[in-house]
Amino acid sequence: MADASIHDIFIIGGGINGCGIARDAAGRGYSVYLCEMDDLASGTSSSSTKLIHGGLRYLEHYEFRLVREALMEREVLWRIAPHIIRPMRFVLPHAEGLRPAWLLRLGLFLYDHIGGRKLLPPTRSIDMRSDPAGKPLKPLFRRAFEYSDGWVNDSRLVVLNARDAADRGAVIRTRTRVESARHEGGEWRITIRDLQSLETQEVRARLLVNAAGPWVDRVLDGVVGQERVRNVRLVAGSHIVVRKKFDDPRAYFFQNRDGRIIFAIPYEEDFTLIGTTDQDFVGDPKDVRITDAEVDYLCEAASEYFAEPVGRADIVWTYSAVRPLFDDGASKAQEATRDYVLKLDGGAGGPPILNIFGGKITTYRRLAEAALEKVSEHLGDRGRPWTADPPLPGGDFPVTGFEEQVAQLRASYPFLEPSHSRRLARLYGTRARALLGAARCEADLGAHFGADLHEAELRYLMRHEWAMTAYDVLWRRTKLGLRFSEDETERLQDYMAAANKEKAAAE
Repeated sequence: MADASIHDIFIIGGGINGCGIARDAAGRGYSVYLCEMDDLASGTSSSSTKLIHGGLRYLEHYEFRLVREALMEREVLWRIAPHIIRPMRFVLPHAEGLRPAWLLRLGLFLYDHIGGRKLLPPTRSIDMRSDPAGKPLKPLFRRAFEYSDGWVNDSRLVVLNARDAADRGAVIRTRTRVESARHEGGEWRITIRDLQSLETQEVRARLLVNAAGPWVDRVLDGVVGQERVRNVRLVAGSHIVVRKKFDDPRAYFFQNRDGRIIFAIPYEEDFTLIGTTDQDFVGDPKDVRITDAEVDYLCEAASEYFAEPVGRADIVWTYSAVRPLFDDGASKAQEATRDYVLKLDGGAGGPPILNIFGGKITTYRRLAEAALEKVSEHLGDRGRPWTADPPLPGGDFPVTGFEEQVAQLRASYPFLEPSHSRRLARLYGTRARALLGAARCEADLGAHFGADLHEAELRYLMRHEWAMTAYDVLWRRTKLGLRFSEDETERLQDYMAAANKEKAAAE
C-alpha cells in the first residue's frame, strides 16, 4: 500500500533527537512523518543519568562550545517543561590526591559564568563537617563545592516532544520498522512495516532524516544501501538503582581514582540512582545489559564515599543503554566527544539525507534547530527557530509554580492521596486534569492495577502517548515498575493486550 501524499521530511528514530526535530519541523509548517521501530525513547533516550547539565567534566577535554550551549539550555528547558524538569543542587566533595581544589574552583567559576545563568543559584563552598551533605559520607571528606544543574524525566521529555509534534500535524508511528529507502524521481520512497499487523506501506518524502541513534550506521548500511560506514562509536553506560542512601534533596558528584566520575542522585522518592559507566560496545544495541564488572565498579566507586557501603543486595533495578558518540578517534570511551555532528548528503544526485550523530539530551533542542537550518537549504525556509518559548504539553505554568499546580490538583480532586497528586502533577503538569476528567472519587478512575495506577491514567497513556505494553507504562512513562509486583505487571499486560486487540479490530 502506498501513501499518495508526499511528506517534506521522513524521520527514522523516535528518540529525543528524532522527536525534537519532528516538533521543530512541524511547528514551522513542514509535513513530517516519523517512524520508530519500538516504543518512543526505547533506546538511549530513556536510559540516561536523567540530568539537564552543562557537563562539568567536559571542560577537561576543552569542549567549551558544547558546555556553553548546554549550560544555556538548562533554564530554557526548565522554562518549557517545569513539570518534568527541576533544578537540583550537586555536592562535589574534594578528595585528596584527585583533582586539586583550585582546579575544581576554576571549573565551577567557568560553569557559573559562561552559560547565561539567571535563575539557578551559584556555586558555593561547604564545610562537610557541619553541612547535612556530609552526614551520609565518610568523615575524611571535609570540604566540598555545591553547584546547580537540573534533573529531567528523560523518557517523558521524548514523549512530550512527540505529542507536541503530533498536535502540530506530524505523523508519529511507533512499532513500525523502516525496511528500505530508495531514490526515485528525485524523492525518497520508504517502505515501512507495522510490526503489530505486519502490513507494509510505502511513504514518499522529499528529505530523509536518519536519527536512529545507536542504529544510525545500520540504517545507512541496511536501509539506505551504503556500505562499510562507521560514523559512531558505541559506548555502553549502565546505572544501578538502590534503596535510598540519603535523605538530602541534593545529589552527589563523585570523582574516582581512574579519572572517571559517577553521580548519586535522589530518585523516585525512595531510591538512589548511581551511574554511569563508560565502555566500548560491540553488537546489537538492543542486547546491551549491565555486566558484573559494571555492577562491581559502581558499588565500589560509591562505597569509596558513602559511610554505609553500597552492595549488590541494595540494588532494586538496573538499566543500560548504548550511546552513539561521533567517532572522533578518542583513545578512551569517556574521552569521546559528547557533541553532535550533522551530515547532509545528496541533493545534486538524489534526494537529501540528513544523518544525526551523537548529541546529549540537554542539547537536543539546539540540535533540532541546527538540523532545520540544513533542512531549509533543500526544502526552503519555513520560519525562524521557535521552540525556546512555547511550553511542552502540560508545562504551561511558571518555573516557580509547581507547588501551586499540586495544590490546585488536590483542591480539584480531594480524594487523591497527596503522593498521588504530586506524581500526576510531576508527570503530566496541567494535563493531569485531562487525565482525571470529571472524577469525583477513586472509583471513578476505573480499575486499579497496582501502586496508584488506575485505568483512567492507563487509557490516557494509550490514547495520547503511544503506550502499548506494560513496560512502556511502568518503566518509560511512569517508573511505577519500581513499585509493581510480577503479578500486577502481568495483569496490566493482559489488560493492555486485550485493549490493543479490541482497538485493532475496530480499525
